Order: sequence, then structure tokens, then C-alpha cells
Amino acid sequence: MSTVTAVGTAPTTRSSANDTLFGVLDAALTDTRVRFILPDRTCDVGRAGDPEFVVRITDPEFGRRVLTSGNLGLGETYMEGGWTMERGTLDRFIATLAVADVDRLIRRDPRLIARIAAMRISHALLDSTKKVRPHYDVGADVYELFLDETMGYSCGYQKSPDDSLQTLQENKYDRVCQKLRLRAGERLLDVGCGWGGLIIHAAQHYGVIAHGISPAPNQVEKARARAKALGLEDRVTVQVGDFREATGVYDKISSVGMFEHLYPREHAAFFARINAMLADDGIGLLHFMGCTTDKNDPDPFIQRYIYPGSTHPQLSLAVKGLEKQKLAVLDVENIARHYYPTAQYWNDRFHANKHLLDPAKYDARFVRMFEYLMAVYIAGCAALVSGVFQVLFTKNFRTNLPWHRV
Repeated sequence: MSTVTAVGTAPTTRSSANDTLFGVLDAALTDTRVRFILPDRTCDVGRAGDPEFVVRITDPEFGRRVLTSGNLGLGETYMEGGWTMERGTLDRFIATLAVADVDRLIRRDPRLIARIAAMRISHALLDSTKKVRPHYDVGADVYELFLDETMGYSCGYQKSPDDSLQTLQENKYDRVCQKLRLRAGERLLDVGCGWGGLIIHAAQHYGVIAHGISPAPNQVEKARARAKALGLEDRVTVQVGDFREATGVYDKISSVGMFEHLYPREHAAFFARINAMLADDGIGLLHFMGCTTDKNDPDPFIQRYIYPGSTHPQLSLAVKGLEKQKLAVLDVENIARHYYPTAQYWNDRFHANKHLLDPAKYDARFVRMFEYLMAVYIAGCAALVSGVFQVLFTKNFRTNLPWHRV
């Protein structure tokens, strides 16, 4: 059995919080060892042996913040420079914590639950005036640092371990096109098209007339410019707006990485709009990241700093929304395994290129925020806490029911 080893001064209230946290981690980390270096002492937790990770902590409130706010507290103190990695990488450390499922151990100990609840009450009173989320104007220049040439910002699809990031994204685009059974001359709508990777691929390789809609003007501008550079401006159009502003009738409709950004109260309107725009013999595909349990628990760090209002909808919510519109499900695939190589590329590319960011626009806190975001992506993949679902559906089940899966 592993034990917490510590050398230093007598415990204080702050060190008591650290001791509680380290005790939980000691029980959880059965396959690795972590050394925490604090100003007054050093603590080793986990299994015996040399530490795989060494973490230097300078934030005196580290233990309390992590115990009271979980991943949000851990991420915020990292953003502020409250702890750094001296051995091991940030992404592997956060992934190790995710796989260990620390929350599960806390839920099994009533005494620990009571102790942390008391800390949370105190924390809420202490921080009641500090809950304003800082705003960063994140431009395309940030995403260009770690995305591929097509600017695909959703889970790719790996066919070979040697696939490049761009190949992962092009594999994904092609798989969507094949599932939709695109044919030359058909009209395709991509709702929430981002920087236009899918519609450009579909027009270029399948000869469709593709239209995309995105609420982000910078994405629309870049998508139009890329389509023009490829000589596709006569077959690719992009507009600024959300799903409510899309019009027309389309043979095929896709939505990749947008559904999880809708509030649950918007689901009915979203599926109704899809139904209204899909031709009677049409096929659609919905690609989204969702939870694989009965509880929808979005990551609090991502909620506050990256995508406020985003959710992890269950697959059942999407199926229910389609069923209410009499849109029949043809196929469901969970490609969550493919997110790991995608996220690993993003993480590596961001770390390699972050020095190119303009410090006048993006301060050190912002850079550390994105470092932590990349680590959270990888941690989620390592722990497989989410699914990445592709739901294929149609209005004409009898005609469109395929003999084989793509």
C-alpha cells in the first residue's frame, strides 16, 4: 500500500487542505508516483518508486482551490502560474489524474465529502467578488498555430498511425461525404461550418454545390478566401448566421461539432429547422461530442474560459430530437478513439508554435490557458469520458436504408 511521504513544517490550514488533496491522490494513483514540491516541504503520492511527475507548487491556496473547484480550480491556478511541471508533461499529468477518477474516491468517503463541502462554503464566500470571467478576443491567428491547413477543429479520423493532422481531418471529411452518399450536382448544407473544411472538401472531391453557415465572421471570411483560392467560389458559398437563419432545401445536410454548443432548450428548434430544409429523399449527418452516461457534466474549465454554455449532450437527446421530426436514424458510430491522435497533434503543434503569438495581444496567462486546454482535451481522450457520435438520418427510411455501413 502506498503512503504519503512528507518533509517540512507543522500543518497549517492551507497545508491541511493540501494534505487532504494529497491523501486522495495517494489512494487514486496506483500506477504512478507524483512528487509535489511546496515552499515548505516535499510530498510524494502514489505507488512506490521514482516519481514520474514532479510538480512545483507556489500557490498557497493550491489544495483548497483544487478540492473546492476541481478541474476549474486546477486550471485557474495553472493559468496564474501557481504550479509548474518540473518532470513529465502537462498533458500526461492531467490525463493521469483523469484516468484515476479522483472524484469517484471522494464520493465513496462520507467524511471527505463533508470536509470538502465545508471548504466549498468557505470558498464561495471568499471568492464571491472574483467570479468575473476574463474576456480574450481569440482570433484565427491562435487556431492557425495548431490546426491543419483546412482548419478542422473537431475530431479527425485515423486510418493509419502515420496519418498527419491534415490527413486525419481529410479522412473525417471523406467519411462524412461517403456516409451522406454525395453525388455530383447535389446541394449540401453544413450547419456550423467553421472554416469550411467539409464543404470545400465535398465540392472539390464530390462535385456538390455546398453552402455553409457559421456565426463567426472571421471563420466565414477565411472559408470564402480558401474556396476562392481553390477556384471553388462558384460551388462553395458561406454566410454569417446560426441555424435559424439558414434557408433553402438541400439534398444532404451535415452539422459537425456544433450541436454540443446549443442549449437544450434550442434542440427542438434545431431539429425542426433541419427537417424543414432537408429534401423529402434527403440524408443528414450529425457529428457531436457527447457524454456516454446518464449525467451531462460539461468540464467547468472549458465552460468558464473556452465555450460558455456548451454541453455534452447524450446520444439519446439527439435521437429523440430526430424522432420527434420523424427523421429516421440510419446509423450511429462512436469515433471517440480517434480524438486522441487529433488532440495530441493539436497539443504538440501549439507548444511548438506558441512563441509566435503576439505578446501584446495574448499575455502569458492566455498562453497557459491554452496549454491547459490542450491537456484537458488529451485527458478526456485518455479517460474516454466522452463519445464522439456520428448520427446518420433520413426522411425516407425505406429507400435510404443502406445494405452496408461505410
